[in-house]
Amino acid sequence: MHTLKATLLPRLVCGLGMLASLTPLVMSAELSLPAAAPSEASGAKPNILFILVDDYGIKDVGVEGSTFYETPQIDALARSGMRFTQGYAACSVCSPSRASIMLGQYPTRHGITNWIGDDVGEADARRRKTKLLVPDYVRNLPAQTTLPSALKQAGYATFFAGKWHLGGESAWPENRGFDINKGGWDAGSPSGYYAPWNNPRLPSGPQGQSLTHRLADETITFIEQHSNQPFFAYLSLYAVHGPLQTTKIKWEKYRAKAAAQPQPAERFTIDRTLPVRQVQDHPIYAGLIEEMDDALGRVFQKLKDLGLDEKTIVVFTSDNGGVTSGDAYSSSELPYRGGKGRQWEGGIRVPYYIKAPGLTAPGSTSATPVSGIDFFPTLLALAGVTPQPGQPIDGVSMVPLLKGGTIAPRPLFWHYPHYGNQGGEPSSIIRSGDWKLIHYWEDGRNELYDLAADIGEQHDLAAEATERTAQLWAELQSWLKETDAKIPQPNPAYDPAWTGQKQKAALSLKDRLEKDHTQFLQSDWQPDPTWWNSQTTQD
Repeated sequence: MHTLKATLLPRLVCGLGMLASLTPLVMSAELSLPAAAPSEASGAKPNILFILVDDYGIKDVGVEGSTFYETPQIDALARSGMRFTQGYAACSVCSPSRASIMLGQYPTRHGITNWIGDDVGEADARRRKTKLLVPDYVRNLPAQTTLPSALKQAGYATFFAGKWHLGGESAWPENRGFDINKGGWDAGSPSGYYAPWNNPRLPSGPQGQSLTHRLADETITFIEQHSNQPFFAYLSLYAVHGPLQTTKIKWEKYRAKAAAQPQPAERFTIDRTLPVRQVQDHPIYAGLIEEMDDALGRVFQKLKDLGLDEKTIVVFTSDNGGVTSGDAYSSSELPYRGGKGRQWEGGIRVPYYIKAPGLTAPGSTSATPVSGIDFFPTLLALAGVTPQPGQPIDGVSMVPLLKGGTIAPRPLFWHYPHYGNQGGEPSSIIRSGDWKLIHYWEDGRNELYDLAADIGEQHDLAAEATERTAQLWAELQSWLKETDAKIPQPNPAYDPAWTGQKQKAALSLKDRLEKDHTQFLQSDWQPDPTWWNSQTTQD
C-alpha cells in the first residue's frame, strides 16, 4: 500500500513509449552548425524553455476538462500557442520517455525501455512468478548528440533543473550537454517536497522550503543571468510524482472542494490487474498540482518582466499519463482508459503545448498525433540547427504544424516489454489513423480499437475487423524488427496460480484504498508528521 512518508524513492517508476514513421528519418551526430559566435547569434535565435512535469496526465489540466484541479498558468500557456489534442509520451513510464526527448528516438532504438532501476532477469521473474522473462534494458542515456548538446554547439547556454532519472553520474545532465545542473541525478522521485530533502545536486534550503518553487527559483536565476544570449532552460519538475505532499492550506482548500462535489459510491474499479481510480477528488494531489502551477507562473512572469516572452519558445508536456493505479493512485484520466504504466490511452496521452511567438497563432490547436520523439527535430529546426545523415532520428519536425500546415501521415509505435508497477502488461502498440492495435506478449493476442468512435477503448474489434488486425500486426512486427526491439520470453518458473493470487490481492487492495482515500477528505485527518514540514511554508 502506498505511503505518504517522505523516504527517498530513487527507483520509483515514470512513463510509456511512442510514435515514428515506417522509414525513420536519419540525422547525424555531426551537426552542421552556423559559423556564428554566440554574440552574433543572440537576437537571431529564439530562447527555449522546456517544461516537463512528472506523471502529469492529460485530464489533470483545467484546459483539458478538469474541474477539480486548478491550473490557470498552464491553461493560459496552452491558449497562448498551439495545443496538440493528440499529444503522446514516448512510453507509459518515465525514463524511456525522457531519453526519447533527449535523442528524438524511440525507446526500442536507444534501449531504455523501462524506468531505470526496475529489476529484470530470472531471479526477478521467480520472485514475481510472472509468465514472461522480461528483457534487460540500457541503464544510462547513450553518449550521443543530445538536444542540449546540439543546441550548445549552436551557441546556446544550457540549463537543467529537477528530475533526470537517466542513469548514473557519468550520464547526469552535466555529462550530456547541460552547462548547469540543479537537482538532476539517479533518483526518480524526491525524498520530499519540503526542505530538508536529500539531493546531491541541490542542497536543501531553509526548513520547509518548497522543492517545486526552489526549482523555479533556480530557473529564474539562470534566465536572468543569460538574458543577453540564446538559452535552453529545461525545467523538469519532480512534481507531480509521489510522495504526494502539499501545504495544509491547500489540502484544506481541496478537501472542502471535494466535499462539495457529488460523492462517489466507489472511487476505484478493478481493470484486469489493479484497482483504477475513477474520480478526481484527491486533495493532496490537487494541492501539489496547484503549487506546481504557481511556480510555473513565476517563471512565465520573469520572462515578461525581462521582455523575453516574445523571444522565447515555451514547450510544456509530461513524461507519461497520470497515476490512476499503482504508486499514489492519485487521479482519474477518464474518459481515457488506464493511466501511467498501462497500454491504453490514459497511460500515454499527455498535455502537449508549444508556444512559438511569431509562428503559432494564439489559441490554435492541432489534432495531428504527435510524440515526445518529435521535440528533438522540431526544436533544432526552430533554432536553425541543420543535422546531417548519421545519428538515427525517429521523430519528425512539427514546424509545418506550428505554422498551421500538415505533416505526412505516419503510424505511431510503442513497445513496453515489461510488467508495470501500475498494472501494465508486456505489450506493443501501433496507431495508424484512428485505429490502435495492442499486442500482448503473454498470450499473443491482439486488441483493436477505433479511437474515433471508442476513446475509452472498451470495444475490442480484433475478431470483427480481421483484415485490419492482420495488417496492423504485420506493420507492428516490421517496426519491431527494424528498431531491434527486445522481446520477452517464456519464464520456466511461471506459476499458473500467480494470476489468481494477483486477482485476490487486487480485491483486497481496492478495499484498503477506498478506506484510505476517504480518510484524506475527513476534516480531522492528519498526515504523516515526517513530511508536514509544509506547515512552515506560506501559500
